Amino acid sequence: MALIEQRLAALGLVLPPPVAAPPGIVFPFQFVRILGNRAFIAGHGPQGADGGDAEPLGKVGRDLTIEQGYQAARLTGLSMLGSLKRALGDLDRITAWGRVFGMVNSAPGFNRQPAVINGCSDLILEVFGPEVGAHARSAVGMAELPFDIPVEIEGDVAIRS
Repeated sequence: MALIEQRLAALGLVLPPPVAAPPGIVFPFQFVRILGNRAFIAGHGPQGADGGDAEPLGKVGRDLTIEQGYQAARLTGLSMLGSLKRALGDLDRITAWGRVFGMVNSAPGFNRQPAVINGCSDLILEVFGPEVGAHARSAVGMAELPFDIPVEIEGDVAIRS
């Protein structure tokens, strides 16, 4: 078993299935685009076990607590890893995380976006360790996100052939 898959198993984490689009929606993009030694990860949201959006939905600071937002960001990180696994075949091909861009569906006046996106950052560091998992990051508030998801996160990684 590959090293990263061993770490996921040791942490009791399971990668979700491919993202299931809501009825009537077509995604006209790739969830992971590989160009040379880089993999660009499209915006992902928190997934449930069926591949659809995980609940709760809504705005952090109104409908969700910071802790619920953190868990949503963690689920989003797992969704990103699932897409990377399907695109790369082996998560051990990732040699470095470059950047994570986290967007939080924020209630007016909510300004704790970094605490929410830490859910994804902490997951990456737990799974990949401090060397490969180190990444640059932004965490910003948005007035709305697609389908009322609480977080959307994108990023990029360096990969080996």
